Amino acid sequence: MNIVLAASEAFPFCKTGGLADVVGALCQQFAARKGNKVLLFLPHYRNIVRVSSLKVVPGVYLVPIGDKIEQVSLSYINWGNVLVFFVGNRKYFDRPELYRTREGEYTDNDERFILFSRAVLEGCKFIGFRPDLIHCHDWQTGLIPAYLKTVYKLDAFYTRTRSVYTIHNIAYQGHYPYSSFRKAGFHPVDYTPDKFEYYGGVSFLKSGIVFADNINTVSPNYAREIQSDPAMGFGLEGLLRYRNKNFCGIVNGIDTDVWDPELDPALPIGYDASEVIGGKAAAKRLLCQECKLSLDLEKPVIGMVSRLDYQKGLDMVVDVIEKFKNRAQFVILGMGDPMLEKAFRSLARNNAGSVNFQGRLDEELAHRIYAGADMFLMPSRFEPCGLSQMIAMKYGTIPVVSHVGGLVDTVKGYTGENEETATGFFIEPFTPAGICQTLNKALRVFEDKKRWLRLMRNAMRQDVSWDKSARSYLELYEKTIV
Repeated sequence: MNIVLAASEAFPFCKTGGLADVVGALCQQFAARKGNKVLLFLPHYRNIVRVSSLKVVPGVYLVPIGDKIEQVSLSYINWGNVLVFFVGNRKYFDRPELYRTREGEYTDNDERFILFSRAVLEGCKFIGFRPDLIHCHDWQTGLIPAYLKTVYKLDAFYTRTRSVYTIHNIAYQGHYPYSSFRKAGFHPVDYTPDKFEYYGGVSFLKSGIVFADNINTVSPNYAREIQSDPAMGFGLEGLLRYRNKNFCGIVNGIDTDVWDPELDPALPIGYDASEVIGGKAAAKRLLCQECKLSLDLEKPVIGMVSRLDYQKGLDMVVDVIEKFKNRAQFVILGMGDPMLEKAFRSLARNNAGSVNFQGRLDEELAHRIYAGADMFLMPSRFEPCGLSQMIAMKYGTIPVVSHVGGLVDTVKGYTGENEETATGFFIEPFTPAGICQTLNKALRVFEDKKRWLRLMRNAMRQDVSWDKSARSYLELYEKTIV
């Protein structure tokens, strides 16, 4: 099968969140299976990493945006069995960050991803690669399925090409005015509520849902939530119900080569489920030293690695930390909402030795938090799938999570009667008081070393790899191209 994946980010080349991890892992999974030829298209951002051996495709090609014509170049790298193509246009992609500055989103993000979407389709023609299927991810590529069914409908090159569209987070929809629809080059006859029109403008994500041959999101429970609950569906629940026969949930996995406590170079010693006590103790010592926390193996370290925004519920954690700072230690790694960053910095400054905040992206420190923490706190208001809870479990760190989305599909909540299978704790009710109540419950279990060891080993033995999920995606691909 000739497969193209199109995304705005993919690890290890460019990353702001879990989308990058998912896309990078899926590419490798698909390419590892015989009979598949896999290409990945990414924008050529300024900060692309691991591209020292880039090769340039000779020549340039043209992409229209409204009444302008932009030149696009392609460069590529062999990444294992995957060919990664970088779409080059300095005007749109040679910038300090991927999507935004601290002041807000780039004001021309509509044009940037109109260009990228058209450049993927024209790029396949430019290099002579005829895809059986194009797998698009999130709003930034939502126009690709729409182009295939409209502008490229009569293009013989794409006669047999089908599309799958993955919604990683329905809260981010790519809303733009009607002028963006015109810039994209679609015909006004298609500007109707059942196609492109969305509250007088256009939604790139809605376009993907309307026009893709099949759609999925990243966990079965989240798929149910965003069809049934207006608070979760963000206005698109009706459309998803309409497309229900072509919509499913496939839970994410994690890259178990990258996230492997036995072989992780960021850790002082490797460990598996049989050696978890010694391995985690060594990791905890290193983490406390690095983050200037007082070392007390009897006191739990609670870790958080997260984007700081409303979705993640960390605004409710500030007061919780104040209440628990004498019974636990906290390490928070992440950046985002300036007010939240300020609040966590203040907490850390006023509680040196028990609270540490690092307002940045740091992959190595993230590994040490997952290994060195005893618990991992995720009080998400909504969570399409979540990778952090699965990474934490892989490292024997017990997740304390909301009862939403993919967290329900991946964590087995402790009840007191299921010690043989439990892997974490669900926050119930979902309030600051509920977080405190659940942490109190987890702390009581933590004091019982035998019970806690059982939870750690349960968590580490969960299959959180991509194998099963990748098989489900390939089954969806086969169903789509029939």
